[in-house]
Amino acid sequence: MAVAAFILGLVGLLVLNVFLGPIAIVLASVALWRGTARRGRAFLGLGLGIADLVVLVAFMHVDSTVSWSF
Repeated sequence: MAVAAFILGLVGLLVLNVFLGPIAIVLASVALWRGTARRGRAFLGLGLGIADLVVLVAFMHVDSTVSWSF
């Protein structure tokens, strides 16, 4: 789960951050709660999931939509 959270958080920075960010946060939290051996990867997934949501809020603030426009 820690690796999946990391990958989803990383991909979420580029696409579908509204969906992948919360999923990465949940997976990382569950992995940490279960006591995973890959704590570093789980913390990275948690941080990237939060960063996904921060990027989403920043883009929403700039163009007042939920989608990205280039």
